[in-house]
Amino acid sequence: MAHSAPLITKPKGTNAAIKKALGKNLVQLIEANDEIGLLVKRDALVDVMTALRDECEYQQLVEIAGVDWPSRSPRFEVVYCLLSLTKNHRIRVHVETDESDPVPSVTGIWPVAGWLEREVFDMYGVLFSGNNDLRRILTDYGFEGHPQRKDFPLTGYTELRYSEEEKRVKYEPVKLAQDFRSFDFMSPWEGADYILPGDEKAPAAPPPPPPSPTVATPKTTGTPAKTGAGAKANKTAAKTTKGAPKAVKPETAKPRGAKK
Repeated sequence: MAHSAPLITKPKGTNAAIKKALGKNLVQLIEANDEIGLLVKRDALVDVMTALRDECEYQQLVEIAGVDWPSRSPRFEVVYCLLSLTKNHRIRVHVETDESDPVPSVTGIWPVAGWLEREVFDMYGVLFSGNNDLRRILTDYGFEGHPQRKDFPLTGYTELRYSEEEKRVKYEPVKLAQDFRSFDFMSPWEGADYILPGDEKAPAAPPPPPPSPTVATPKTTGTPAKTGAGAKANKTAAKTTKGAPKAVKPETAKPRGAKK
């Protein structure tokens, strides 16, 4: 049975056409899993996008995403997903940057990039030069930090709630009211270094019993006479067995009306 999704194949000569159009602005072309990724120079991003749109027929900007690599320099990566409507083919364009170096805006090529660049700025803190409306779009006014960074805590720094007493929305520091929020992976059954809530009300355990006294010379039985065994005991046991009554075999119950 054929798959319901359309078959997407790379047109012939795509790699060669892209390399020719981008020239020295192309740092690396990576092809894996039937997908093409282009690492390009950050300062030449606008020229690269214009060439991909006009010469390689990738007319549509679908998405702009951010990636955070804390241990790498430059730390951030901005990924542009392009679609060719005439070729039915997609490619990705990657640029590397950090907090201080802005990425050229592509709003002059695709006006829709304005909102997409604001999302990357809001979530990762990446700056875009040439975007005249670079402000937060997903978080609230006065929000501190960038939530999609790897070093941003999952709980955040502040929480938002509505106060019935003051009849307004309030910002407060995050308070983890639930118990057992700090896991120490210690088993209370095997003995933990702390007292569980409620255990302080239980009565104290009785002290352990004193240890048994140690005996210097253990008790031993040296001869059969001391144990009650021997030839005399064997004769007495044989006489007792001969005089014992024999076991009677129980009769099987017969149904009513059966002949004896």
